[in-house]
Amino acid sequence: MRTQPVRLVLALLLCLCVSRAARAQGGAVEPPVGWPVVTVHGETWNQQQLLQRNLGGRDDQTTQFPPHRIVGNIYYVGSNSLASFLIATPEGLILINSSYERSVPLIQKSVEALGFKFSDVKILLGSHAHGDHMEGDAAVKALTGAQVVAMAEDVPALERMKPGGKPHPIDRVIHDGDTVTLGATTLVAHLTPGHTRGCTTWTLKVTDGSRVLDVVIVGSLGVNPGFQLVNNTEAPAIADEFRRAFKVSRTLPCDVPLASHPAMYKMAEKHARLAAGGPNPFIDPTGYVKELDLTEAMFQAVLAAQTKLAGK
Repeated sequence: MRTQPVRLVLALLLCLCVSRAARAQGGAVEPPVGWPVVTVHGETWNQQQLLQRNLGGRDDQTTQFPPHRIVGNIYYVGSNSLASFLIATPEGLILINSSYERSVPLIQKSVEALGFKFSDVKILLGSHAHGDHMEGDAAVKALTGAQVVAMAEDVPALERMKPGGKPHPIDRVIHDGDTVTLGATTLVAHLTPGHTRGCTTWTLKVTDGSRVLDVVIVGSLGVNPGFQLVNNTEAPAIADEFRRAFKVSRTLPCDVPLASHPAMYKMAEKHARLAAGGPNPFIDPTGYVKELDLTEAMFQAVLAAQTKLAGK
């Protein structure tokens, strides 16, 4: 478990109570004094604000975002704040992220709205072992018979994830650098740990017109409030895991950045621009680097704050 020292936990609980009350009233949330703050590329964020950017409002997790083609054979089939991606091949479909169990009907509706059959999902992948991204695996498998794939380091957490008491299906355990292929589409699994032990970033190449593009689907690089980076007895290497994740991520060629939360790649803004015509805004290599810069700066700020608190 990746928890903070008691003082930080109490501050977090206080902040979450204030946050929920403010959201219920439709107001902005002012974080308590002491949240790490970073300014990157002209934007200033504190740790809680960055988390809230990703989670969205109260209803965003369960509100369907218009399903759409992103680039090549990759489609968006998730909600306003929880990303699910569909990769279409003549041999069937690959789904990335089942989200919550209650999200599966929404995902199915989006898949079918695009003209595909949900029963054609052959492979189910995930970004990382948190309920908002992989809790629905059993429900998807029950509906489709899809092969459920999981990174080895996340298997223990997934085995504890049993919505309604149902065991979590895992049909194939993969490791860093392994590939998943369906038809002519091959994805590469990159272990980018820290957010979870087996957090997985997926890469693949797609053809869009005459161009071959590198797509990176980031698992997550976020240091959420409550993550203990210093003196973590259950995950003593967590800071080094995050460092590895950033190092790996910066080596990946990227034309099209995607991620487990749509706000991480400015989906809503890009979708609006896509509808207006012109060049595909999802082709955004600069945006990939900017998001890496922001999340790595926040990691460094949180680590520095916790190191100071620990008296190191």
